[in-house]
Amino acid sequence: MTTPDEQETWTIAELADAFDVTHRTIRHYEELGLISPERRGTARVFHRRDRTRLALILRGKRIGFPLEEIRTIIDMYDETPGEEGQLVYLLDQIAARRADLEQRRADIEQTLRDLAEVEDRCHADLRDLRGA
Repeated sequence: MTTPDEQETWTIAELADAFDVTHRTIRHYEELGLISPERRGTARVFHRRDRTRLALILRGKRIGFPLEEIRTIIDMYDETPGEEGQLVYLLDQIAARRADLEQRRADIEQTLRDLAEVEDRCHADLRDLRGA
């Protein structure tokens, strides 16, 4: 029996099941040119390259990259500056994403502190109004 790693091609249903995404999601990535399955009549036949690109797209989405950024990163592998340039660019994007998330975390923590302060004041004011 052939394992998914040994398979040469996949149908859209097989990829959708393997990555737990909808057929529509895969077709959307195809429409955007992020993956390019072979067409046999009306059937889409996905090769290892498509499967790898789909895995990279989904990983990029999970860590918060927009699709255009994912396209840039993935396409760099096949173009100049190649894999090394791709990795350097990706590291820069990771650093920027991390900095953005750290700032968001700091903003959320400050907002939570502000809410706690307002809540405490509301409770104190309510106690004063009730004469407790």
